[in-house]
Amino acid sequence: MIPEIWLGVAETTGIDDLRLTTRDIPDYDELMRTRLRILDDNGIDSRVLTEVAHSIQPLPGAREFLDRMRRTTQVVILSDTFRQFAGPAMAQLGYPTIFCNDLIFDDAGKLTDYKLRQQDGKRHAVLGFRSMNLKVLAAGDSYNDLSMILEADYGAFFRPPQSITTEHPELPVFTEYQPFGDALTQAVQELDRSN
Repeated sequence: MIPEIWLGVAETTGIDDLRLTTRDIPDYDELMRTRLRILDDNGIDSRVLTEVAHSIQPLPGAREFLDRMRRTTQVVILSDTFRQFAGPAMAQLGYPTIFCNDLIFDDAGKLTDYKLRQQDGKRHAVLGFRSMNLKVLAAGDSYNDLSMILEADYGAFFRPPQSITTEHPELPVFTEYQPFGDALTQAVQELDRSN
């Protein structure tokens, strides 16, 4: 739906190591500890992060895709982004429901830590939805989405790296919103018929 904010931070600061994502480092805690260290080493504070968050634009076609899906079914975005980053982009997407994590800043605006809602929270969210007798469709682009995708009633990748699709050839892969929306709509219809 939106570009990875850390890529924007890397571009703004000129620090290439901030381009690392879960596509590069599957262990989320290791990735975030690396990011925290880099920010600290370079004196990057909340002002820079907030500036980047406000500059992020949804990907072309994302709003239309999301609107289409909201007309078809209930939509919840499960994200490893942070509440402090998500607001501006969610406004541009029509304020969809999003569950994400929190950043912890000190009084001077220095990023000191992060707080996950729950370890493996995306998978636990799917389990929670299913415990309410909901059918769940899940999609993502990287290793941090894999347990959620595998737990869902229907799972797929959207614009993933080649490495993860090679490891999981059983999962459908989409690169454009129209066929992705078509597949999700069909999956919703099939799951509704199976109830």
